Amino acid sequence: MAGTTPQHTDLEGVDGGVGLTALLVAAARAIETHRHDSLAQDAYAEHFVRAAPACADWPVRIEQVPDGDSNPLWGRFARYFGLRTRALDDFVLRSVGASARQVVLLGAGLDTRAFRLELPSDCVVFEIDRAGVLAFKQRVLTDLSAAPKVKRVAVPVDLRADWVSALTTAGFDPAAPSVWLAEGLLFYLPGTAETYLIDTVDTLATAGSALAFEAKLEKDLLAYRDSPIYTATREQIGIDLLHLFDKGPRPDSAGDLTAKGWSTSMYTPFDFTRRHRRGPLPESNDALEGNRWVFGRKPRP
Repeated sequence: MAGTTPQHTDLEGVDGGVGLTALLVAAARAIETHRHDSLAQDAYAEHFVRAAPACADWPVRIEQVPDGDSNPLWGRFARYFGLRTRALDDFVLRSVGASARQVVLLGAGLDTRAFRLELPSDCVVFEIDRAGVLAFKQRVLTDLSAAPKVKRVAVPVDLRADWVSALTTAGFDPAAPSVWLAEGLLFYLPGTAETYLIDTVDTLATAGSALAFEAKLEKDLLAYRDSPIYTATREQIGIDLLHLFDKGPRPDSAGDLTAKGWSTSMYTPFDFTRRHRRGPLPESNDALEGNRWVFGRKPRP
């Protein structure tokens, strides 16, 4: 894939563009953490929010939001991110329980699974993201004297550069089973880049490996431009998600994996809302309507 472009250099941190969305998700995880019916716990999330000037006034508890859960951004959308965190936490724990000992976080952002989850002691978590994002995260974690529960390896590289060489140089073993997460990543990439990424994971993942990713099925993202979630995100914190999302056609990555021999399953977020009895439910003009969570496993012979 092509190298980095000037507006997306490795020096860029979390203060703008897609990097700022990592702080949005961190704020959502902080709010989720403090709920009485929390689905996921992330004690580090609010510290990331407080450490970045761009979001110094963002809430980290639902009680700090004047209209509380009726706020489309900090209520419904934040609960969505909390639900997604829980679903992927459970996926990682199931996958390492089935023998995988390498976890690869693609576009890791402010993910703290190496610090939060009770992973096997011989597990290694590889975090791939731009250097600026990983550096910001490390500064906050160092200030907190936070220690990961398992070996954690930062891989500072743009996913549009040669991340495969960077990952294998960092110690990733393609011959051993691995777990891959692409959480909130693919819809920012052009379709060709998504296909490259999925194909590359298939190449690097041996039998017994697993992959989870989030996809969007809408043919026209702009049809939801005036949805409550996108409008509130734009107006309240200045993030225009539809400006950041790639507008081109999306590949059928779940179908591609199935064709390569993977066992795949696809769910709506609302499936998990019903499973956990908390989280967002469908509504009219719903920006979450086309979101799908895909889970794949590469069978053993």
